[in-house]
Amino acid sequence: MTRKQRRLILIGSALGVLFVAAGLVMFALRDNIVFFYTPSEIVAKAPAPGTRLRLGGLVRQGSVVRGEDRAVTFDVVDSERQVSVSYKGLLPDLFREGQGVVAEGVLISPTQFRADNVLAKHDETYMPREVADALKKQGHWQPNGPPAGAEAKK
Repeated sequence: MTRKQRRLILIGSALGVLFVAAGLVMFALRDNIVFFYTPSEIVAKAPAPGTRLRLGGLVRQGSVVRGEDRAVTFDVVDSERQVSVSYKGLLPDLFREGQGVVAEGVLISPTQFRADNVLAKHDETYMPREVADALKKQGHWQPNGPPAGAEAKK
């Protein structure tokens, strides 16, 4: 076997090992990938109940109900649909009605969602990129003010 053949075998083997390793990493991560949906997309795409996903939109005015032992329910809305979210735990300090929110958890039904993590905006101008993009696509984005459907807090 010549030097050139040994070098080609070594390079080929290294590439093969690299592809196998990349395939194993992708296979391991496929269950950990979480997709972002708005309430309208949940109805349109109909993910199976039990699917882990991120739900984003606006917290509907008057929908936050605090229960015992840090249990909270609220509705996440976009321009067309709403999904009821149940969450048990501490909400972020900046969580409030009429503001953008992203909840990560499990879809129970097309209108019910159980969150295990809730993210809220952090200042007056920030909204999660996915939520802002979805609102822009639906024509409800106001870059210099609150999004349509959200009442400004005075």
